[in-house]
Amino acid sequence: MKTKNLIFQLTLALLGVFVLLFALTLFNQFLLRTFSLPLRMALMIVTQWMLFIVPGILMLVNKEKLQTFGFTSENLPRQIFIGILIALFMSVILSMLPILLGYKDLVGSTSYTKAWQFTYEFVYRIFGVALVEELIFRGYIFYKLLEINNSKAFAIMISSLLFGLFHIFNGNLLQVLMTAIIGFIYCMLREKIKDCTLLSLIIAHGLYDALIVFWVAFL
Repeated sequence: MKTKNLIFQLTLALLGVFVLLFALTLFNQFLLRTFSLPLRMALMIVTQWMLFIVPGILMLVNKEKLQTFGFTSENLPRQIFIGILIALFMSVILSMLPILLGYKDLVGSTSYTKAWQFTYEFVYRIFGVALVEELIFRGYIFYKLLEINNSKAFAIMISSLLFGLFHIFNGNLLQVLMTAIIGFIYCMLREKIKDCTLLSLIIAHGLYDALIVFWVAFL
């Protein structure tokens, strides 16, 4: 009965995340640009947090804390430092090198030219995108999968596949595959590096995403 209940809650959480993701995609396409720039900038971050509504409600119902899903206050400076190092390493391998080898179009594109735009990109990617996505996929979903089937390999594979599918509305099958691989890398880094925590992954994820725009603009 416990396993069935866990599967039901995980299914409900996933449905909530993907339904809200679809709604958010439509909102960004058709309504976001109708707001003023300052309000648009705030909404881009706040609406990302809405994706965690259903998992968040289930956490409250089950009286679960963030520590349950990978947050810890121990060795905070080291957690942050590890996150920064991971971001820089991934940025060099997955962004800088492809651009220098002539594959800039595959890495990304940007129209940013002003300092405040790049600054906002870092804020948005860390406190909007990375915070929510890591909390959902390497946090809530990963640990629920671990409760259902006490196998880290199972939790890593399924959470990474779901992370790839999460990007289906904003990309193509290639992007889904690449994102799933990146999700797998994040999981493995947490497993293999001491003091690499959910906070480390949030920092790594956000900085890596933001640096893509930076390198595309300046290389």
